[in-house]
Amino acid sequence: MSFQRTQEKLKILADAAKYDVSCSSSGSKRANINKGLGDATGMGICHSYTEDGRCVSLLKILLTNYCIFDCAYCVTRKSNDIKRAAFKVQEVVDLTINFYRRNYIEGLFLSSGIFKSADYTMERLVAVAKKLRLEENFNGYIHLKSIPGASDELMREAGLYADRLSVNIEIPTTSGLKRLAPDKKREDFIKPMVKVKNEIIQYKAEKKIIKSTPKYAPAGQSTQMIIGASGENDFQIMQTSNHFYKNFNLKRVYYSGYVPISYDDRLPKIGSDVPMLRENRLYQTDWLMRFYGFDISEILNRHHQNLDLDIDPKLSWALRNLHEFPVDINMADKRMLARIPGLGMKSVHKIINARRFRRLNWEHLKKIGVALNRAQYFIICNSNQFERRDLTSEKIKGFILQNSTSKYRKSLSNQLSLFG
Repeated sequence: MSFQRTQEKLKILADAAKYDVSCSSSGSKRANINKGLGDATGMGICHSYTEDGRCVSLLKILLTNYCIFDCAYCVTRKSNDIKRAAFKVQEVVDLTINFYRRNYIEGLFLSSGIFKSADYTMERLVAVAKKLRLEENFNGYIHLKSIPGASDELMREAGLYADRLSVNIEIPTTSGLKRLAPDKKREDFIKPMVKVKNEIIQYKAEKKIIKSTPKYAPAGQSTQMIIGASGENDFQIMQTSNHFYKNFNLKRVYYSGYVPISYDDRLPKIGSDVPMLRENRLYQTDWLMRFYGFDISEILNRHHQNLDLDIDPKLSWALRNLHEFPVDINMADKRMLARIPGLGMKSVHKIINARRFRRLNWEHLKKIGVALNRAQYFIICNSNQFERRDLTSEKIKGFILQNSTSKYRKSLSNQLSLFG
């Protein structure tokens, strides 16, 4: 096959893969063995920059954008008039190795449209990973997108060669999926997730007894939901996320704002703007659930079904629960410290460590890195000064937003001054 044809395929299938955001981190520690290629380290694989400033990249492509389904929200839907292409298994293997040798990538993210059947497609995804591991001795990061409805045997084999597996549940609710993708069934998404979960548990148990037991999907599994295509509120979306975290031990749930790709009367009539702010608020809520000890019902419930777009969810919770404040920085436990607006978990740990040696005051908190423009309304410290006074939730919110706007304008002014 000509180089030009391969380039054309790569352009089509890389562009089609951009809608999948669930490949931003690995968490894998697959070491390089037998002088092989690559090394998936604990730093993770992502499309952005790591904390130390290192840019890490993946070859992110579809095996094919042919698909037997006609999901309203999907760019590869069979009724969509787009250019179609398909890679052979060996072509993906060769591209991955060649890109790696040129230092373009550190791993592979491989997804696919579903052609012929779920098993037919999944078999080829697994074949790519298997060839890379066994024939090319490739030890870099591999993320395979599991195909809904694939057999347990293929899912088991996939986890032996991939670092991470993921099945996109696509739409947060069963009713929404039925309306926008009537050919798909929710149980087809759940089946491979159950298999992966059980295999991970089994392999971890076996490895405690037999050290030579191979790793199975060491970076776990994740999923993704399309937000805004089917009308669910934030409460419904985060309830779904909470369910999957608790019942499937997922590493991550990703939220992808619906992007109109073609006309379909089943889809909402929205503009071309991606709801980035809503995505951000959902990710912040997800973070609070996973790392800050919040229960989903505290942030979203039947009385508060959508997140505030003008303030973050932790501040929103605090303003609705002023009776919990002020919090004494020198006395509060870790759980309550984590609920103070302006305090991240790093600051919480610094406070807990520092107060073992002395009582903390406002200056100490500034040095620790606490965002006092927010926290001052919710805390007291060694100064015995409480800044909130008798302010209402609305007044506190106004002061914080005003302060944030002033900081943004000052930052923007400083940046513009650099250009004379």
